[in-house]
Amino acid sequence: MASKVKITLSGEKPRNIVGVVAQIKELAKTFGMKIRGPVPMPRRILGITTRRTPCGDGSDTYEHWQKRISKRVLYVEADEKSIRNILRIKVPDDVFVRITLS
Repeated sequence: MASKVKITLSGEKPRNIVGVVAQIKELAKTFGMKIRGPVPMPRRILGITTRRTPCGDGSDTYEHWQKRISKRVLYVEADEKSIRNILRIKVPDDVFVRITLS
C-alpha cells in the first residue's frame, strides 16, 4: 500500500539542498516511486541591525547581518520500504529535513 510523504528541506546553502534532492530523485527512479517536486519556496531573509557603539557616544554607525534560508518541498508516493531507504540518505549538517505523512 502506497503512502504519501511530504519532505521539506531547508538550509543556508542552496547547493547542499540541491544535492540532497538529486539523491532523493535517484532513489525514486530506482525504486519506481512517484515524485513531485522539488517545489522551491520563497527564500527567507533574517536580518539583524545593531549599533556599533552601544553607549551612544560617537557617530551613528550600524552593522548589518543577514541569514538567508532556502527551502524545497518534495512529495513522494511510495510504500514503507522505499520510504525507509530515503531516510538513509547522507545529509549535510547544514540541511534540515522534515518528513510528514499525509
